[in-house]
Amino acid sequence: MTRLFDSRLDAGLRLAKVLGAYRGHNPLVLAIPRGAVEMGAVIARELEGEIDAVLVRKLRAPHQPEFAVGAVDETGWTYVARDAVLAGANPAYIAREKARQLELLRRRRAQYTPARSPVDPGGRITIVVDDGIATGASMIAALHSVRARKPAKLVCAVPVAAPESLEKVRAHADEVVCLEAPDEFRAVGQFYRDFSQVEDEEVVALLARHGKQQVATA
Repeated sequence: MTRLFDSRLDAGLRLAKVLGAYRGHNPLVLAIPRGAVEMGAVIARELEGEIDAVLVRKLRAPHQPEFAVGAVDETGWTYVARDAVLAGANPAYIAREKARQLELLRRRRAQYTPARSPVDPGGRITIVVDDGIATGASMIAALHSVRARKPAKLVCAVPVAAPESLEKVRAHADEVVCLEAPDEFRAVGQFYRDFSQVEDEEVVALLARHGKQQVATA
């Protein structure tokens, strides 16, 4: 029986227990906004590490904005799913959608961490977290973005994932931690009792509050 998570906070606490071997090694926890930032903050706290955001955006399928046909990171590197064309996403559409999402990423970076650069994962144990994996596009883009900055170890950690998508992700991380990969997966939200939308203001507050705490204790 697949277990339900009460909230993202509950999921983060459960993940932190499984990731306990990294406590005391000053891991860098990089959360994919917006949903995973609260989760990342609690994991960073429990592991005595540091929290920041890794910014990626999914490339939305034509007429199906909730379905990802790929994803893009802040550098412009793009992952496109093999079946993107079947969803109506031809190269011209992908180029337009990529430009839209890159502009949003620029605005979010300016909003989320206006007074500092992103925390450098180079040489550090780095844990990339999200509240779940549906297609895997966002996580693959995030892992690629972090890998380019040469972490000592790259870990993907999620509470729940679609089994096929989880297998796609494995090749991009040194370790994958997933609490549930149910065959009946349809959407990430079905496995949470509370899956409320997270607003940009909450992300800014979490990163500012927890970031300051980690800097103060470093």
